[in-house]
Amino acid sequence: MTLAVEVTASGGAARVTTVTTARGSFTTPCFMPVGTRGTVKSLAAPDLEALGAEVVLANALHLALRPGAATVAALGGIHRFSGWSGHLLTDSGGFQVFSLRPEVDDDGVTFRSIYDGTPTRLTPEGVVELQGTLGSDLAMVLDECPPLPSPPEVVRAAVERTVAWAGRSRRAPRREGQALLGIVQGGTDLALRAECATRTVELGFDGYAIGGLSVGEPRPAMLEALAATLEHLPADRPRYLMGVGDPVGLVEAIALGVDLFDCVLPTRLARHGHVLTGEGRLALRNARFAADDGPLDAACGCPTCARWSRGFLRHLLLVDEPTGPRLLSVHNLAWVLDLIGRTRAAIAGGRLTALRNEVAASHR
Repeated sequence: MTLAVEVTASGGAARVTTVTTARGSFTTPCFMPVGTRGTVKSLAAPDLEALGAEVVLANALHLALRPGAATVAALGGIHRFSGWSGHLLTDSGGFQVFSLRPEVDDDGVTFRSIYDGTPTRLTPEGVVELQGTLGSDLAMVLDECPPLPSPPEVVRAAVERTVAWAGRSRRAPRREGQALLGIVQGGTDLALRAECATRTVELGFDGYAIGGLSVGEPRPAMLEALAATLEHLPADRPRYLMGVGDPVGLVEAIALGVDLFDCVLPTRLARHGHVLTGEGRLALRNARFAADDGPLDAACGCPTCARWSRGFLRHLLLVDEPTGPRLLSVHNLAWVLDLIGRTRAAIAGGRLTALRNEVAASHR
């Protein structure tokens, strides 16, 4: 194993941990801003450092296609390339590939590049090698993520292939010090989730991710499938729920015992003029904010809230000034990272239920 987990506080299934890796350590619960191509859209590494982010996610597939893994390695690896010195997790790109309806066989997947249509092949071993070349701290295995809803036989086939590919990934040569995380699939079938989790844990990964959720299924079904999975994941490994970043989803999953999250939602909302606040989500283009001299959120201490009014930021959006989405992205990420910090404090202080009720009331 290339990482260690120390639980520093707990409340029910929820927990606060320190994860130690070859690079250093970070604290969970942890939200990872998504820098698909090596940077979070409209932001740079100093912005993320100022906001207190500890781990950033990049997409190995996108970087392999542009500029190429060899180019990233020649420029010093993903950390020097992106200017980010904190922890960095690379996703395999499997989720993006399966949205392209690739040709799938037991050995891997074939698809056409989203950039120039070039035929591209991914295999479990190749994905591990690719992430080693990029030099990330945490790497993900290749998995098959079926759309929901899918027929039971499709979900079963995806589980079988995911487990088989996980075994091949686990046996593949790996970059020294790089942690490798297995992924659990199974749709919303509780028994299949439990089975996939058990079989994946038997392979012995550094951490475990839950994939294939928050893809359109009702929230109760998501939480039931998540709970069924977490029951079979070891307490001494990080648990990562992929692709969840809405406030209610975050606090509910933390209450069930999830440690790590990633999602494009905060910055995507910002680019569309939507703001996360303690009052709920605000559509800043609304005319009622035209002469509003207040900050986006009076309780937020981010650089955007400290300096600019709702009225000014709305003006930037309406005249298509790129600074607008950038400043909203700073705020939305700051707000989510602060929410995660509040969950840590709530777990340690026995107040998580109160925080869950607060977030549910304002972010239905």
